[in-house]
Parts: sequence; C-alpha cells; structure tokens
Amino acid sequence: MNVEADALRHDDLKQVSVFTGRAVLTKGTLVLRGGRIEIREDAQGYQQGLVLPEAGRRAFFRQKREGVNEFIEAEGQRIEYDGQLDRVTILDQAEVRRFRGAVLADQMNGQRIVYENLTDVFTIDGQRPGTTSSGGRVRATLVPKDKTPDSTGSRRP
Repeated sequence: MNVEADALRHDDLKQVSVFTGRAVLTKGTLVLRGGRIEIREDAQGYQQGLVLPEAGRRAFFRQKREGVNEFIEAEGQRIEYDGQLDRVTILDQAEVRRFRGAVLADQMNGQRIVYENLTDVFTIDGQRPGTTSSGGRVRATLVPKDKTPDSTGSRRP
C-alpha cells in the first residue's frame, strides 16, 4: 500500500493511520482519494478504510474488477472500505460508475450505495439512513453487456 498526503498521524499500538491533505492511497488497482484517509488494521491483518473529501469535493474510489476489463469508480461525501468483506459503502451524494475498458457503461446515484466486489452486487438506497422521508430517489443507467460472438464463435456474456 502506498499513500501520499500532506500529513500523517500513525498510532502503532492501535494500528491506525490518518492521512490528511490531498491524500491518495493506492494498493494494486485500488485507488482512494480525499482530504482525509483513515486506515485501520485488525489483528488478522485486514484493513478498513474511511475516506472523507476535501472541501467542495467528493471522496473518490476506483478499482479494476478481477478477470475482466472493467473498472468501478465511486464518489460520495464518505466512503467506507472493508478489506475483509471486499465491500465499499458510498454515502451522501453517492455515485457509482462502471467502465468497460474506457467506455462508461453503467451509472448509479443514490444516498447510500453498497458495492460487494466479490459478488458484483450493488445495493442502492435513495433515502438518508435514519430518515423516513420519501424524497430520495435512486437513479440508474444500465447498459446491456455485449452479446457479439468472440473469435471462437461463442457469445460473450
């Protein structure tokens, strides 16, 4: 894991690192970007992250999907990453985009989006957690996958 930021506070006893000021974390194909990134490591070595945005911006997440030429990007006012469950939760002004190669394929918006990377399942809620108002709406643009035959004559999913 590589991180760049303006400042770092690391508590070795609690296994917590807090990066502030234009923080950018990269770990393989995973990229997290924000004004503050907090990383915790549990006793089993799994990492959990919290990303908060810089003023006037949204926190950012990007990761390549395993085995396919697809990337998932997300932005929100708060991003929570759970390395053990391989789950990303995007909160407040949440947006997720799926790119197939360099082409935008799917785009989803809501107040809370949970992306399960292992199962490729998205759960989107239009309302803020803890509210009962019905004003929040989910918006999604979903592009069908290419069904053209590949070089072996089989159809691609």
